[in-house]
Amino acid sequence: MHSAAVERTDTIDPSLADAVIDLVLRGMWRGTQESVHRPLVDAGLAMVKGPMVLPTESAKQAAAQMLRIPAGSGQEAQITAVYEAFLPINRKIREVCTAWQCRPDGSVNDHGDSVYDAEVRELLEDVHEAIQPVLRRLERLLADSGRYLTGLEEALDRFDDGDRQWLASPLCDSYHTVWMRLHQELLLVLGISRAEDEAREEQLVRGSHG
Repeated sequence: MHSAAVERTDTIDPSLADAVIDLVLRGMWRGTQESVHRPLVDAGLAMVKGPMVLPTESAKQAAAQMLRIPAGSGQEAQITAVYEAFLPINRKIREVCTAWQCRPDGSVNDHGDSVYDAEVRELLEDVHEAIQPVLRRLERLLADSGRYLTGLEEALDRFDDGDRQWLASPLCDSYHTVWMRLHQELLLVLGISRAEDEAREEQLVRGSHG
């Protein structure tokens, strides 16, 4: 299986590499111009479903191989430490987004209660303050990762300007959308599966509460 992934990556046009990685990290594109996604579709790296462009398994394997840092390296150990600092905060951002979308009683948040929304914004501020030093550590270890803090700050500014979609909407580069791309890159860089990721997050969250 691994050798197949190597063969697939070796045949990818280098000019498509950045687009493949971007698509895999995002999980999908919406509204991309055909000139952008057509070369990936033609190469078997993307598929169009209605308004969405999705990565194929070949694209996912290729991105995983291109992003994976050497196993057992000092860089892997350092990024693993950053990843483990990230995970408990990751749990908190999910809780913030849930609170923004739903009231504590499970009803939809219609944003008619400004006091409640302000409380959620305070929780978001706690998350944003906590993630900044983690991302600054990552910037020193992983090329181009500074774009994540920039993206989070831009989304937060738009959200504070009154556009609610910039917290959690998947249709723009919202705070949660940028966060998910960061999370996905950490998993691919370290070669960690989603199942392992969930188990490690649970372990770390329980440890912090113990």
